[in-house]
Amino acid sequence: MFAAVGNLLERGPSVQRLAFEKRSFGAMATGTIKKLVSDRGFGFIAAEDGKEYFFHRTGLDPAVNFDSLQGGERVDFEIEPSQKGPRANRIRLA
Repeated sequence: MFAAVGNLLERGPSVQRLAFEKRSFGAMATGTIKKLVSDRGFGFIAAEDGKEYFFHRTGLDPAVNFDSLQGGERVDFEIEPSQKGPRANRIRLA
């Protein structure tokens, strides 16, 4: 019985889920900086699609300085999968 459960866990996400992720991730999106947690190096973007996306300072375009970002600034970014759900990456000022 435990072997059967282990086999199910090893299979990972369904083919349908992978197809969805392949279509939606990597697309460019636009939004505004909603919140910054400067001392921890991350923040959140409110996207035009109505969703919020987490971002880390390492996901910024090299031309963007995390310490100079302010709430309300418009940004373009890509959405990518992560262990905790979709997040913003390759963020640049719009």
